This record gives sequence, structure tokens and C-alpha cells, in this order.
Amino acid sequence: MSAAHPAPHPGRDEADQAFVADVFARNCQSRDILQNVTSRWGLLALVALGESDMRFNALRRRVDGVSERMLSVTLQALERDGFVNRSVLQAIPPRVEYSLTDLGAAVAARLTGLIEFVEAHVDDVDRSRAAYDGQKS
Repeated sequence: MSAAHPAPHPGRDEADQAFVADVFARNCQSRDILQNVTSRWGLLALVALGESDMRFNALRRRVDGVSERMLSVTLQALERDGFVNRSVLQAIPPRVEYSLTDLGAAVAARLTGLIEFVEAHVDDVDRSRAAYDGQKS
């Protein structure tokens, strides 16, 4: 259960009020979910899987720089949270393919928008960094 604030609802006693996730609350489980989704490797894995279903090594090549262990840990967390499906394909040797759930596809679409925004504004950030660093010299 998330540590959150009860949803206000006039006429109900406090015990009957449902709890609402609040990412700003210290013990809210939404923080853990957000961490898994927005970690460097989580974000990139979700967006890559939004492009197409992939086997582990193809995903590792697509997410350049991630270690095998980090990708494995990341995919396990995303699978546990319900964002990623792991399917064992009947082959010799067995192959594993990863895909997004409906929930994963919805979050990947939002993350793709964030990535597109950041990529479109790299020059703006570079100028801001240069100006900031110039002030510090």
C-alpha cells in the first residue's frame, strides 16, 4: 500500500477513504515505480522496446553502453512492475524476447516525447552550460 494521503470525500469516515498515490510523500510506492521507469537504463529500455520487440542481445546493442548485468536487472524490475513481458521462444537453444505490455507502451510513448524534447534542445542546454561555466571561471 502506498503511503499517501486519503482522497478527500465528504460524507465518508476516514477509514473508508481510499489512499491516493503521492510521489512527493516519502514512503509512497510510486517513487520506486518512477525510479524504475526513469532510471537511465529503464527509460532507454522502455523506449527501445517501444520501437519493436527485441531479444536480449539486440536490446543491449540498441541501448549502447549498458552492461549485461544492468540490463538484466533493469528488465527484471520493469517486468515486475508490469511494463515489460518476457517470452521464452521455443527454439534450440531457447531464446528470450522482450516486449512492452499495454502499460509499458503507454509509459514508453510519454518517455519518447521527453527524449524528443531533450534531443531538440541540446543546443539550448549547451549554450546555458557554457554561460553558467563562464560565470564560474
